[in-house]
Amino acid sequence: GYYDYGMFQAIQIAAIVALRDTEAAVERQAKIYQSRRDALVDGLRRIGWEVEPPRAGMFVWAKIPDKWLQRMNTMDFAMMLLEHGDVAVSPGSGFGPAGEGYLRMALVENESRLRQAVRQIGRCLERMEEKWARPALAVDWSI
Repeated sequence: GYYDYGMFQAIQIAAIVALRDTEAAVERQAKIYQSRRDALVDGLRRIGWEVEPPRAGMFVWAKIPDKWLQRMNTMDFAMMLLEHGDVAVSPGSGFGPAGEGYLRMALVENESRLRQAVRQIGRCLERMEEKWARPALAVDWSI
């Protein structure tokens, strides 16, 4: 077929150039992801999360703090962050049972946006803790 032989010469030349001259571009991109990773991991650690920085890749898998897992599952936690913190994350449980208790966070935004996301997560969790700390109003229904 067309993929095995007779490939248009311009495409062949472009492929050769891309394969030969990409090292600098790959290194630049790796540094960008490393910087984003560090911004996200450092921020999550500052708000009390235990996070292992990945050695490579474009995702950070963050363990949800236990005090939250005692209240809700991973999907509910991710939905809470979306609805009350305006931060979209992927619940780890969506990737299989071993992902329960974790969030997968993509490093596709710049450092400033990642720091903003961490601030919003922190504020969201503070608000939810305050809400849950308030005693419910007791109602006396007796006459």
